[in-house]
Amino acid sequence: MLFRSFFDDKLAQYTYLVGCQRTGEAIVIDPSRSIDEIVQVAKKEGLTLTAATETHIHADFVSGSRQLAVDHGVKLYLSDEGDENWKYGYTEGLDVEFVRDGSRFSIGNIDFEVMHTPGHTPESISFILTDRGGGATKPMGIFSGDFVFVGDVGRPDLLEKAAGAEGTADSGARDMFRSIQRFKELPDYLMVWPAHGAGSACGKSLGAVPSSTVGYEKQFNWAMQIDDEQAFVDELLKDQPEAPVYFAEMKKVNKVGPTVLKHTDRVPDLSAEDVKQALKNNNTLVIDTRPATLAEKTLIPGSITIPYNKSFTNWTGWLANYDEDLVIIGEPYDKEAIIESMHSIHFDRIIGYAPVDVVAEWNQHDAYETLSVEEFLEEAEKESTYVVDVRNDVEWGDGHLNQANHHFLGKIRDTDIPKDKTVLVYCQGGARSAIASSVLKSLGYEDVKHMAGGYGAYLREQKNK
Repeated sequence: MLFRSFFDDKLAQYTYLVGCQRTGEAIVIDPSRSIDEIVQVAKKEGLTLTAATETHIHADFVSGSRQLAVDHGVKLYLSDEGDENWKYGYTEGLDVEFVRDGSRFSIGNIDFEVMHTPGHTPESISFILTDRGGGATKPMGIFSGDFVFVGDVGRPDLLEKAAGAEGTADSGARDMFRSIQRFKELPDYLMVWPAHGAGSACGKSLGAVPSSTVGYEKQFNWAMQIDDEQAFVDELLKDQPEAPVYFAEMKKVNKVGPTVLKHTDRVPDLSAEDVKQALKNNNTLVIDTRPATLAEKTLIPGSITIPYNKSFTNWTGWLANYDEDLVIIGEPYDKEAIIESMHSIHFDRIIGYAPVDVVAEWNQHDAYETLSVEEFLEEAEKESTYVVDVRNDVEWGDGHLNQANHHFLGKIRDTDIPKDKTVLVYCQGGARSAIASSVLKSLGYEDVKHMAGGYGAYLREQKNK
């Protein structure tokens, strides 16, 4: 058996390639939208992609199952669990087998048994793998999707918070409790291969280790230690991070079917004049991907900065709208990776990509100012200022400046911050406040300043006094 995992560090998402080397067949589990690397690895190993499957209708990235079915003719094994609201709507004309709890299928000499594991979502399933080709008569591991992570379990509140499915958080938490009881009955030696690692918003305390075992999780995963159902429900729903607004779009897209990308769909390169023309359209958002230290003094009026790093996809999902045309400013060598990152959460309305050199052709810039902690605190005492904390709810609850008003970064474009004052922005370390400052400038706020080092630097200075 061949086993490969692929990790998207911007989505903290795992895709798995499993192949039977005796028959040359292979299956992709929870495929991302970008499938080229997987196809190349399979080809290099002498395998033919014959199937793809997914553990549930994903809410945090675009699934590549449909792309694989259209481009490579693979057979799809899709969940038939859940009610009519959680059925796939794009399967007509494709080779699809719907599976339920107890269903079995094989890829060459590798067997998969389906286990219905609702909780994160009603249709969630897991796959228990047995390598019969290797002589095994007992299973090796379980692909747990967003059911069991290393050190955590999937959150059940996304449907309610992001997709507007009222009342599903509590019922999902109770489903999760029952699913965990079944998980505990599995052999301790089974490997656990989750769909996400640390950094994913699909849980609140995911570990960074890529895999685990059933026995280890039974001993050390917090969710396995609570035997009372109500206590479990209360703990699972407590302190979950904000549900990114783009999750609702992802759930819909993966249900009705993502757009199939074509290699001929190329994003054109833009000149400075092209960008100027695009900015005249109120329905165009220009995203500057340069580091904030470069963008803060040379920000093109009307644009926002979201530096291209591990957080880029997340904050793009929060701050961009699906009904907007998007223009990207970035390094030429980052173009392909940036476009791929945006496509991974279905931002397909990218009308052009401009190199960072275009910034030099602007005579005026929408600069915001960076203040030291001491300067920031002095400004915060003035009646002419309005202090904004853009951190999440948990961070805010753990402590904040007395003068601060809470405006979470992900919702800053819909802000009600007064425009007649100097706006002082801070976060935990300085990165998010820089993004927020650029957004406020794009919205017409004239005097915006943010704190270098954020609340963390403030606490360190207070400790040293």
